[in-house]
Amino acid sequence: MRPEAAAPLTEKASKAVTEHRDPSTRGPENLPDATSPDNSDEARQSPAAQHPPAAPKAGASGEAPQHHAAQQLRRNVRAAALGSVLKRLRQPLPGAQPRLRFEMPPEQLDRFEAETQDADEAEPFGAPGPRISAQHPLYLGFMLTVGVGLALLVYWIGSNNTQLLLWIVAALFIALGLDPVVRWLESRKIPRPAGILVSVSVLVTAVVGFFATLIPTIVEQVTELVKQAPVWVRDFIDSEFFRSLDSQFGVRERINEELDKFVKNPEAMGGIFGGVVGFGSTVANGLFGTLIVLVLSLYFLAALPAMKKWGYRLAPRSRRARVEALSEEISRSVGNYVIGQAVVALLNATFAFIVMTIIGVPFAVLLAFVVALLAFIPLVGGLIAGVVVILITLTLGWQPAVAYAICYFAYLQFEAYFISPRIMQKAVAVPGAVAVISVIAGGSLLGVLGALIAIPTAAAVLLLVKEIYIVRQDNH
Repeated sequence: MRPEAAAPLTEKASKAVTEHRDPSTRGPENLPDATSPDNSDEARQSPAAQHPPAAPKAGASGEAPQHHAAQQLRRNVRAAALGSVLKRLRQPLPGAQPRLRFEMPPEQLDRFEAETQDADEAEPFGAPGPRISAQHPLYLGFMLTVGVGLALLVYWIGSNNTQLLLWIVAALFIALGLDPVVRWLESRKIPRPAGILVSVSVLVTAVVGFFATLIPTIVEQVTELVKQAPVWVRDFIDSEFFRSLDSQFGVRERINEELDKFVKNPEAMGGIFGGVVGFGSTVANGLFGTLIVLVLSLYFLAALPAMKKWGYRLAPRSRRARVEALSEEISRSVGNYVIGQAVVALLNATFAFIVMTIIGVPFAVLLAFVVALLAFIPLVGGLIAGVVVILITLTLGWQPAVAYAICYFAYLQFEAYFISPRIMQKAVAVPGAVAVISVIAGGSLLGVLGALIAIPTAAAVLLLVKEIYIVRQDNH
């Protein structure tokens, strides 16, 4: 080999060794790719990779760039691995089908725009004929018959599914009440699914806490009643009052005869068994209904924006903006009313629990749940809750009952004049007479649920009357 040819080869070899020893001379684009098979094979076959040369004894100025390059290489490897994992997660499972979703149809064009677009297009099957007149006897009779049939069908379905309709109304009421909370969480940069999960979790926790307190208390009281009933009967029989009645009227013999007749009567024993079964079925139906309402509330709350969009599309496009504005105002007032009433009930139950704990009323936690539920009923709920707790407090004596009555009814006055106006100022504004009449009517029709939804329903009716009927009358 000639010396002229050997010189460039020697220079190239020394340059390669220098680049291998000092990675700082290579840019990020010249770094080896860990995912490339060619580079990995060359690295395994290279003698320099198998037997790396000893690092030169350089100072801190030579070690810092080398350490930085190694960290950059590790970051690139981790990023490539994470990218491959994310790419695999995005790929659908083999054989999986996309979930079908209901989509709203696109809005139709105006008649003028449609005629303008189709002016140049020929009719392949000819122009459609005129519509039948609405005054035609056949058309009028047929439509009247269909209308009456549909009305009877709706009435039959409603009369046979009353319980289901009540569950749907209760779930929709709860969903409208929780929607302001979900919107508030959305304004705090929390996704809507997470907000729905938090709201429903709080509601489920409250319901489970109520039943977890109620059921053990009922079981404990029934067990204590069964244990103490024979003792109470024996003490009553051995009392002087019963002996005097027995000596004058023969009460003992009469009681024994009635007990013998009752035991020997199969219908009476069957009535006792049927009563026990009926009580058990009532409790089971209540638990099942609570579960159904919670599940429906979750679905309604998740689908509430889509339900509103579908409902607005049912209105004519010329009036759609006004319908949307009125509907949003009604839903906002209902949601604010439910949240405000919940806060008032929570404060009421907290105060009652504190007073009952100080006085020493038994089952204070359970009674606090009862007070919270009754306080949801407007106008009369707090009064009923106070009467119930006072009757139970009388078991301790009249002094604790009077003390609780003074404290609780004083709080009701404070709540009516200071707490409720400040909390409910953004909810609904209903005159007092209308509120009383609507609560009584709702309670008569649908019970407790009717009393709960009576005031927001009355507020919605007043809003519609003010914005539609009165405006129309003013324009005439």
